[in-house]
Amino acid sequence: MLRLNTLFLTFLIHYIETADILYVTPFTSTSHNMLLAPIGLELARRGHNVTVITSHREKEPPPNYNQVMVDDIKIWEVMSGGRPNVFTMTDISAEEFHHIVFWEAGLAFTEVVLNSTEVKKFLDKENHFDLVISEQFFQEALYVLAYKYNTPLALVTTFGNCMRHNIAVGNPLQLATVIPEFLDLEDPSSFWGRLRNLYFTIYEYINWRFVYLRKQEQLVQTYLPDLPKNRPSLYELQQNCSLMLINSHFSFDVPAAYLPNIVEIGGVHLSRINSSLPKNLQKIMDDSVDGVVYMNFGSNVRSSELPAEKKKAFLNVFRKIKQTVIWKWEEDILEDKPKNLVTQKWLPQKEILAHPNVKVFISHGGLIGTQEAIFNGVPLIGVPIYADQYNNLLLAQQAGFGRVLKYHDINEETFENVLTDVINNKKYIEAAKEVSRRFKDRPMTALDTAMFWLEYVIRNKGAEYMKNPAINMSWVAYTMLDVYAFIIILLVSALLITLKVFSILQNIFAVYNTHDIKVKKKS
Repeated sequence: MLRLNTLFLTFLIHYIETADILYVTPFTSTSHNMLLAPIGLELARRGHNVTVITSHREKEPPPNYNQVMVDDIKIWEVMSGGRPNVFTMTDISAEEFHHIVFWEAGLAFTEVVLNSTEVKKFLDKENHFDLVISEQFFQEALYVLAYKYNTPLALVTTFGNCMRHNIAVGNPLQLATVIPEFLDLEDPSSFWGRLRNLYFTIYEYINWRFVYLRKQEQLVQTYLPDLPKNRPSLYELQQNCSLMLINSHFSFDVPAAYLPNIVEIGGVHLSRINSSLPKNLQKIMDDSVDGVVYMNFGSNVRSSELPAEKKKAFLNVFRKIKQTVIWKWEEDILEDKPKNLVTQKWLPQKEILAHPNVKVFISHGGLIGTQEAIFNGVPLIGVPIYADQYNNLLLAQQAGFGRVLKYHDINEETFENVLTDVINNKKYIEAAKEVSRRFKDRPMTALDTAMFWLEYVIRNKGAEYMKNPAINMSWVAYTMLDVYAFIIILLVSALLITLKVFSILQNIFAVYNTHDIKVKKKS
């Protein structure tokens, strides 16, 4: 009995042990916050003292959840030229998108964060933390906070496999099957697809490491000038991060080999859905006996910016179907609106997709929305615009629960054919339910997985032993180029020696034969 009591007391002390955690998620995107906020809130609910640097204020956070607010400046506002009509970005290459949005706006927004009033006040204070968690999304200067507070660094992404991180930490690249997170490829496994994959991986890595990170380093020097000059570089901080939580899961995403400190938590924001539909939407969806078509292009892509001919194509098809249509439309008025169409500027997407009457989700293919469709077993029709959206929708199409409808192909005929097919063909809903079942079939929820590994890193003081020893090796040694070169030199040397021996023997035989012939002639 005494032993049991001791074990229980030990468990209780371990259970109530708390940590001071800095959670850095300043990016202004609503979709990013939807995925990342539950992690910080759950850490606080578990008793940890969480300080979050954020652009999104929680209205009723736990008392141990301290919010340091970033100045209210959206990333589109710091781009040169201002916010574009996002539909115009369908034709730009992955390289252009990286330069215009990820790198240019990423630098500008990182500066917004470091120059924010509350952030500067916070950084001037004496703080102690046991762990720094930072979103990985082109704001690497903020990684230096792990060095400032002498604590392990954990990274978390709203996307899946990160190729530049793989290179930095020595995770296998698997370029024949795994593509960079923001490269769109129509046929990834083809020769040209794999060649493009290799080229872009090298292109992105070189520009990120040798151009972009140097500019992020300049921001550190400007806004955190008191840090020692011999501090680790941002690249070294990335290399030595203790944990990387990625928003993917092998049940849907391409299966890949990962180091033990790269952990999949795909659908982490879906582990707890406590809210319910507003009464008006609940009634509309309950009364839709023929089903509901739900259309939402996300927080960054505005349906109201659609060209007139494409908007007309959508409306004309919606007018023909018997289902109720719910569409996120960002303006007060939508002219020529059919009777079966309901529009709102904002819609509770997770709750809508959880309703059993939803027949199809018309989406831009963002990963978070795609995961919400997967979780609820809802077929997809996807209109990809930029970044990872085409890849997500291609996977959905290959899995059998989605159809890709390219933006330039949208007209009344093509949209009607695709919509009718997905609604009426049972194979889509059956595939969606099967992928949903696999997505949920885990030993613990995605949120519990994130909690376990974050607390594991804290308990084990950064868990150095989980990191790849390759980070302490040169690129030549890690890739075994010196060994391969040595073997090639040995083989070439052996071949040359063999050829030389044969040449010598050939000459000897030639001399002998010549001598033998001369002897015979004399006799």
